[in-house]
Amino acid sequence: MTTTTAPPASPQTGTPRPASPRRRGKRSPGEGRMAAMLLSPTLLVLALVIVYPLLSAVHQSLFRAESGLDADGFVSDVETFVGLANYADLFAGESGRRFLNAFANTTFFTVTTVFLETVLGLCLALAMNRAFRGRSFLRASILVPWAVPTAVSGLLWRWIFQSDGIANTLLGSEILWTAEGTASRAAIIIAEVWKTAPFIGLLVLAGMQVIPGEVYEAAKIDGAGWWRQLGSITLPLVKPTLLVAVLFRMLDALRMFDLPFVLIGPGKESVETLSMLAWDESNQLRYGSASAFAVMLFLYVAVVAIVFVKVLGADVTGAKELKLISKKNRTKATRTLAIAEQKKAEATR
Repeated sequence: MTTTTAPPASPQTGTPRPASPRRRGKRSPGEGRMAAMLLSPTLLVLALVIVYPLLSAVHQSLFRAESGLDADGFVSDVETFVGLANYADLFAGESGRRFLNAFANTTFFTVTTVFLETVLGLCLALAMNRAFRGRSFLRASILVPWAVPTAVSGLLWRWIFQSDGIANTLLGSEILWTAEGTASRAAIIIAEVWKTAPFIGLLVLAGMQVIPGEVYEAAKIDGAGWWRQLGSITLPLVKPTLLVAVLFRMLDALRMFDLPFVLIGPGKESVETLSMLAWDESNQLRYGSASAFAVMLFLYVAVVAIVFVKVLGADVTGAKELKLISKKNRTKATRTLAIAEQKKAEATR
């Protein structure tokens, strides 16, 4: 009689592990080519409208138009390579005085208008976030100043700030708002805040809408008042959105040109910004110095953006939020897998 002996069962080493997913960050060659093909139109457009003009401005800033004699003995303007001379002139002589004045005006308008817009926009967001009759009408009407083109807004406020306009009639005075001096600066600040405060208000409102209502209910149960909720719940949770809104407004205010140009006019020392100065230099056919002004403005804007992103932590691309969501999803998946393995182990006992 033949007896068949079954091979001994291998000792249990535990439940088999599921196949580990592909390591994050590694993609197949096909996925890389597909991503490059889909991104190529966007990168091409960015290269045409950003990279090429920037490199062209840097190149042009190294030259200066000077009068000289051509091969036939006639006087003509030729582009002469002067290196960093155009940049050195920004801090000396008449060009340096105008540059420092425009730099100060640009910084003053940016800091003042963005601060007032942030405060007013936060107040508008708090008002629009409350439940009351007519809230939809308020939200729709708040878009009107933001929807008006800046040039049209400048003409509107120029009519208001005329010597016999509405502003002087209401104040009972004869202030020259569109002339040189402090009044012209105040006119620009008022017009700029009126137009762009709704932008910050709407972005902050969007951030407030995602705050769970249970958080406020728990705070009310703990006895927190409105001010305590604002300082401990609303502002901390809406801070990422608020930083992005302030960053966008600062970058826009640093490039201010059309509003003071239309409302006050060119050539006014008290309101001349860096953009207006670059335009005036190019209008005088001094393209080298105009390009130097433009490059300095670009560096100024870049420094402000880097400070907001790196130092203050403004999440412009949403990468931090995506990492947080991914981390939560991985934690949830790990917890689910552990529970499933525990149930399976209990079922085999």
